[in-house]
Amino acid sequence: MTQAYNVFGQPVGPALAHWQPRPAPDSEPLAGRFCRLEPLDADRHAEALWQAWQVPASEIDNDTEGRARWTYLGGRPFDDEAGCRAWLARMGADSELLCYAVVDLADGKAVGMAAYLNIVPVDGRIEIGHISFSPRMARTPISSEALMLMMAHAFDMGYRRLEWKCDALNTPSRRAAERLGFRFEGVFRQHRVVAGRNRDTAWFSVLGGEWPAIRECHRRWLAPENFDAMGRQHRSLTSMTAALCHDLSPS
Repeated sequence: MTQAYNVFGQPVGPALAHWQPRPAPDSEPLAGRFCRLEPLDADRHAEALWQAWQVPASEIDNDTEGRARWTYLGGRPFDDEAGCRAWLARMGADSELLCYAVVDLADGKAVGMAAYLNIVPVDGRIEIGHISFSPRMARTPISSEALMLMMAHAFDMGYRRLEWKCDALNTPSRRAAERLGFRFEGVFRQHRVVAGRNRDTAWFSVLGGEWPAIRECHRRWLAPENFDAMGRQHRSLTSMTAALCHDLSPS
């Protein structure tokens, strides 16, 4: 790309002659092969989500109530089903978020949630976050497909930057971002205070110019021929996107 200069001879960013602010995301469901993302509705989704989140993570011995998965989200924000329902109602009503329940198409039950946040239409940037997936999504394509649907929808709306942020100590989240094709941008040190502790925040992004190659990786990974009769993948998504995280240039 040729460097642009202003009338003073200073380097400036590329002109975006035809840029227009993007629309805010609407509340239409997003449908995939394995899951459907429905706008979060506490009355419809709370019972199933409460039950799904109660299942402990199998790799953590003393996590008897499924609380460990909330550590990097500041701790679980409810103690019982009524509290869960009230919290989901608040999240669903927050005008700065668009929260989705992830519904397993196999049985029609909600098994997790995720959201768009930090939505800035004038700049064309949007973030995926507030991700809380239950153990029912483990070792299935649902967790990957849910996030792929959100990534695709953001770029289908014309957004030019998609962000992912997480606690810098949250290794599973960092791996998930890179597996999906996000590029690591750096760490904001002492970025937040969460539950009385310091949080350094790791930043990741996908740009509009990078998306077509990443989308093709997603398409190939989700293709029926990439899974056996038991639903096990033949080729990992990481093997498809790893090179892109290093080779793609911003545009």
